[in-house]
Amino acid sequence: MVTRGAQAAQISTTSVIDAAALDSAVKTLSNSAKSWFDLSIKSKIQLLDQVLLDVVAVSDEWTVEACKHKGLNPNSPEFGEELFAGVGTLVRLARTLRDSLRDLERVDRPRYPGPVRHHSNDRISVGVAPANIFDRILYLGMSAEVWMQPGVNESEVQKGQALAFKAGGSEPGVCLVLGAGNVASLAPRDALNQLFGENHTVLIKANPVNDYLVPYWNRALRALIEPGYVQIVKGDGATGAYLTGHNGIDHIHITGSDKTYEAIVFGVGEEGRKNKEANKPVTAKHISAELGCVTPIIIVPGNWSTRELKYQARHLATMFTNNDGFNCLTPRVIVTHKGWSQRETFLKLFKEQLQQLPTRTAYYPGAWNRQKQFIEAASEVQKIGEETSEKMAWTVLPNVNNEDTAHMAFNQEAWCSVIAETALEATGVEEFARAATEFCNEVLWGTLSANVIVHPKTLRQYPQAVEGIVANLKYGSIGLNAWSGASLAFSTSVWGAYPGHLSTDIQSGVGFVGNAFMFSTAEKTVIRGAFRPLLTTSWFAGVKNGREVMEKFVRFEAAPNWSKVPSLLWSALKG
Repeated sequence: MVTRGAQAAQISTTSVIDAAALDSAVKTLSNSAKSWFDLSIKSKIQLLDQVLLDVVAVSDEWTVEACKHKGLNPNSPEFGEELFAGVGTLVRLARTLRDSLRDLERVDRPRYPGPVRHHSNDRISVGVAPANIFDRILYLGMSAEVWMQPGVNESEVQKGQALAFKAGGSEPGVCLVLGAGNVASLAPRDALNQLFGENHTVLIKANPVNDYLVPYWNRALRALIEPGYVQIVKGDGATGAYLTGHNGIDHIHITGSDKTYEAIVFGVGEEGRKNKEANKPVTAKHISAELGCVTPIIIVPGNWSTRELKYQARHLATMFTNNDGFNCLTPRVIVTHKGWSQRETFLKLFKEQLQQLPTRTAYYPGAWNRQKQFIEAASEVQKIGEETSEKMAWTVLPNVNNEDTAHMAFNQEAWCSVIAETALEATGVEEFARAATEFCNEVLWGTLSANVIVHPKTLRQYPQAVEGIVANLKYGSIGLNAWSGASLAFSTSVWGAYPGHLSTDIQSGVGFVGNAFMFSTAEKTVIRGAFRPLLTTSWFAGVKNGREVMEKFVRFEAAPNWSKVPSLLWSALKG
């Protein structure tokens, strides 16, 4: 039997919990659920304005603390990486949600920028970024479009926006957010989505891995905590189990593991296994979830210059090393064309890029055991960089046999600094495009995000083949010459699993977050970027002044203003 899925859940019911304190937190939220639901849009805008101010005020302290616990030097480029992911993406979501609420004050739905395009299989896409001139400057050469489910026209898209603010679209309720332990912004982001997208009050249960952030979250979200719209608690699996079964909790949102989802829905141990097999849930609560993925990056063969090869090698190294590989959107499998004449050169340059990047503390529990398991399953292993008792080497598993569809690298999310490579047999670009799409859809576990790298000349020469990859990949976010993680960062796009998973085979989850335009008919996000931008992206690994750029970026995102643009651009140019 093939074992599939993300890292094992850490659920326990043996530790002592403070039931009275948890009950009190739930009661506070239940008592305020109706007042939150009825609160005017104007008042909710004002609360988001205050949240933006408070998040920025605490951002540096918050990020220094995160760096300390992840073993990062706050004076290194990694500070900028942590600030962007841990705070910047929260700031952008808060601002874009506020902008959508401003639209709802004036009209009946949030206004997306467009354009609207038509695609195969009776689908349309809606442009969601750049949303304004500032986006065009900050995210130079990048765009995002949300593809809708087949058969949905633009009128239906618009009618389905912001349903929680329309009669019968939602009811007062309390949502339990089980926070992720890897990225500092995720639990607060999930809370904002539930508050302003679903009209629910929120109980955040911090993950033990990063519950050191709770004091900073309390300060950042104080405008929502003080009136009783948000509560934050700490605790291990026992606390989570108590809360998921609490009568005062109406909804649950999980960012984490499919094993955690299954434990909540079906129970644990042998009884849980039998319940899953019989499809007998033990809870009737509404559950949404983002649960990880064996994320592919498809390298479409072409004739690349040396400079282009080096750039894309650095691009991939950035995706892989971000947060030391503890991301649900970290590339896990490089899918190449076996006959591509530049394959070995590209992989060599990728490894050279890794050699230049310092290895990091493997801070997430279980990382060393997972690395060991992947190494034991591989026929070839290349460790790159320093490995100590704390720091894990960048670990590459080349030439994994793609005919061995049960291989661990294809079926389990590594959740550490391990990446595999597999080469597909194909006669040319068109056959490779079809084979790569089928391999990712049918073999790799999960449907959260995927990446495609293709030279513009190849795209022009084989437009149907390349666009066919984008159209036919069954992933919730796809990056074409851009990291699919930008889908999470943009926030006006949707982030989550490709729709359609059953609870008995949940894989990457159910539902979307981000989604500042509040779509209810989305299928996936497609991010497009330049194959070789004029400027090196400021979030690339090793950018020397990453801290300076990201500090200015966060403050700009919180309150865009032309007066801030010259300084921000100058810092970016210096990188």
